[in-house]
Amino acid sequence: MTLTAFESAPLYTGADWDYDKVRRVYDAIEKVALGEMGLDCYTNQIEVITSEQMLDAYSSIGMPLFYKHWSFGKHFARDEALYRKGQRGLAYEIVINSNPCISYIMEENTMTMQTLVIAHAAFGHNHFFKNNYLFQQWTDADGILDYLSFAKAYINHCEERYGHAMVERVLDAAHALMNHGVHRYPRRRGPDLRNEEKRARERLEHAEATFNDLWRTVPTKAGGPSALSDRDRRRSLLELPEENILYFLEKKAPRLQGWQREILRIVRHVAQYFYPQRQTKVMNEGCATYCHYRILSTLHERGALTDGAWMEAMHSHTNVVFQPEFDDRRYGGINPYALGFAMMQDIERIATQPTQEDRYWFPDLAGRGDAMGALRNAWANFRDESFILQYLSPALIRKFRLFHVADDARDPEMKVAAIHDERGYRAVRQALARQYDIAWAEADIQIVDVDLVGDRKLILEHHVMNQILLEEDEARSVMQHLADLWGYEVVLAEVETPGGTPLRRINVSPRVVLGGG
Repeated sequence: MTLTAFESAPLYTGADWDYDKVRRVYDAIEKVALGEMGLDCYTNQIEVITSEQMLDAYSSIGMPLFYKHWSFGKHFARDEALYRKGQRGLAYEIVINSNPCISYIMEENTMTMQTLVIAHAAFGHNHFFKNNYLFQQWTDADGILDYLSFAKAYINHCEERYGHAMVERVLDAAHALMNHGVHRYPRRRGPDLRNEEKRARERLEHAEATFNDLWRTVPTKAGGPSALSDRDRRRSLLELPEENILYFLEKKAPRLQGWQREILRIVRHVAQYFYPQRQTKVMNEGCATYCHYRILSTLHERGALTDGAWMEAMHSHTNVVFQPEFDDRRYGGINPYALGFAMMQDIERIATQPTQEDRYWFPDLAGRGDAMGALRNAWANFRDESFILQYLSPALIRKFRLFHVADDARDPEMKVAAIHDERGYRAVRQALARQYDIAWAEADIQIVDVDLVGDRKLILEHHVMNQILLEEDEARSVMQHLADLWGYEVVLAEVETPGGTPLRRINVSPRVVLGGG
């Protein structure tokens, strides 16, 4: 094999970085990532920022061009205070799922850390964003930056026209309901965020052109075709049950004004943008960590990285993938970097050096030889839950010393339900995968009924799992925001089965009617 210029001599020496060194490192990484590993990435945009700018990016959930809200300032003040006291560090990078893919690197980083970050974010995360089916299905990388620019300008315009306090109340309520503002199942039309500004303008023009106040005075004939007294017919017309609460409020809340509905729509689109990231933490970080490890080790083997740079990179890498033991004070659950990276390496091992056990558990993968092909297929076609269910091997279960404990509140004693045998491996894999199932981890709350021509009481159901009820004070606080947006009483019934006998009811009346009229 003939070595190129960057492979025969180190790309840099020392800790200091400059833009020429970053350019050389980027070109070297790109050659390995695209040419040898077969990664498929968006065009990269690398931006160097200060620690204060990184804190600012933290506060606005890592998004550029984001609208203003008091909660972002609160997060900035908290994070800055902890950082200045030395009680927390900062991420080495932030990467944006957009086209071009924007990667922020800190100017305080050493040259080796800049190298690691570019390999990790600009190629590892970038490839995952572009190719994973959830991101393709739910996000619009081409349009997100234009949409954020529109959203920021629109909310600024609303603040100038309606006042900061009024806009803030709507944003407070929308943010409280943000996790219940996503479509969990695909709709017919994919996202097209570039045209959202045009559609918002067209909706306003249509409403102004067709508005006639006389329609408000026309009486509804009792018993006629518009009388929605039948519950099943009413639910059918309103397409209930509906789990996307922000979507329902945007379309059906009787007292919201047009600009308020548009703000709900903006918050809903932002929530939808982050929906895939909540389901792919292990895979996304595992992919990026595997990529930076593979790329940097390749460069080191070819002399492009010095031994000192390699040791510095591996020191950081080891810290990232460290998994504390259960009795360690640092333990906070399973580290997604550790599990993700271990599973990527395990897939490579099974594909190239399988054991007899691997051939039994993974007959289609074991010994196929093409490790990168197997990894690219996994990165494209799975989310955390299905990835763990498909690829967690007995060897890795033993390495992490995993076992399944059945903890039933009705049983005074805990029971070890699965150990390291064939049945136990399957049970452990299923139990661990379930922890990453968003439908299992997040409360299932749906709007089930409302009589728009009657008392307009909005009725929701929480389908209780494992006998776990909502924390009442927090639930009432969020329900208060919902009632303020709806403008009428809101009732939440917690039931064990859909339509079953309520275990508990929470009734909330509006405190401040955010809509007009």
